[in-house]
Amino acid sequence: MKRTISVMVGKGSVNHNSRKFHAKNTDPERSDRNVEYCNQDIREVYHELFDESLARYNEKQTRSDRRIDNYYEKICSGKQEKPFHEIILQIGNKDDMNVMTENGELAAKVLAEYVEEFQKRNPTLKVFSSHLHMDEATPHLHIDFVPFTTGSKRGLDTRVSLKQALAVLGFKGGTRSDTEWNQWVAAEKEQLAAVMQRHDIEWERKGTHEKHLSVLDFEKKEREKEVTVLEQEVDSLEAESAALAGRIAENRADIQGLDEVREEAEKVAEEAVERSEKAERQVKVYEKELDVIKPVMESIDRELKEFRGKIEDTLPPAATLERAASYRENKAKPLFIKMKNKIAALAARLTETMQELKAVKVENKELKEDNNLLFSDCNDLFKENAGLKNIAFMFERVVRVLGEDKVFMAVRQDEERERMEAERNRTEQAPKKKSVRKNLERAKENVTAREAEKSKKKSKSRDMER
Repeated sequence: MKRTISVMVGKGSVNHNSRKFHAKNTDPERSDRNVEYCNQDIREVYHELFDESLARYNEKQTRSDRRIDNYYEKICSGKQEKPFHEIILQIGNKDDMNVMTENGELAAKVLAEYVEEFQKRNPTLKVFSSHLHMDEATPHLHIDFVPFTTGSKRGLDTRVSLKQALAVLGFKGGTRSDTEWNQWVAAEKEQLAAVMQRHDIEWERKGTHEKHLSVLDFEKKEREKEVTVLEQEVDSLEAESAALAGRIAENRADIQGLDEVREEAEKVAEEAVERSEKAERQVKVYEKELDVIKPVMESIDRELKEFRGKIEDTLPPAATLERAASYRENKAKPLFIKMKNKIAALAARLTETMQELKAVKVENKELKEDNNLLFSDCNDLFKENAGLKNIAFMFERVVRVLGEDKVFMAVRQDEERERMEAERNRTEQAPKKKSVRKNLERAKENVTAREAEKSKKKSKSRDMER
């Protein structure tokens, strides 16, 4: 059996390779036959390969504008190197190795054996995504890798470089048609041919393999627009997911902060309610005291009226031959002074009690107003908390729909914007939190001032009684 070998440069659509979306030439019902050998986030690969080298590079820089914050983003925005490369390998074509035939199964088996040794054979080409597709016309293999070199004297000591990565493998370019890449592709064809030989398939060499490439290659130009649109839709969904995730992350932090403020407000409100109830009980005590004092004062008033007409019965009798001046100074006058002081003390006590009663009623009213204000703030916090929890539920739904890996990959892409949004949200939330805390502090100050004034009046009243 003779079969051709086709190797082409892939576009590098990892989302297409992992079937996050389907092109027209794929059969979704057969996608479960596809094989995923690896599918790692390329940003994680860059962290693994280059973070230590990047740290060493940044430490040497004396100018901040020469420091590199994100090596992956720098490579993507630059023109010297591609962030990664992809090759697509296929045995035969849709006519002689169709995926629905036994030959198609044999081709898949050969490609699976070939890919097992690819990373070991190419240590400077870090493979992060590799897929065997069985849902198109012909089995074919996608391999995505990051070429890197170590010990570099320019830039990072470990950096992205296809030319140097292939040079380490022994491929050094010559003429325009004999580049490092062409030499390496030719060598990989030989490796695939060796695997084919073990399965009794001979490599049919031809001058050009253009007409033997996969259906994906034949329809490449027609499907480029379709794939581009689908990738843009995926990127848009990832961006929306990242924005939503950023808001959720910040709102979750705000929920915790608002919960703390709400708990504090509830605590102060409970204290205010307790003080209000205590004040009401005190009012009842004062009212009872007033009920007791009132008849006493009425009795005193009656006794005073009667006293004016019965002075002779109230005053002690004069001694035999006692002089009038002596009687007035020694008996009558001390009695009148004593009665006057007693009456004045009772009148002062009554006045003080009435003032305290009035003050308690005012304090009770103010406490109720403060209590209403605190409960209003608590209700606002409850509503805001409920809204934030709804947003959190929406985020969890997005994770279920799009997948946790995809969502959090988008979050990492949007780290800088998340930081800016978080700063802006904190600035917007600050006045509201400040207002709530201000109300709490004002309520505490009002209660403390009233208690101090009340204590002062009680002390003054005790002094008068003494």
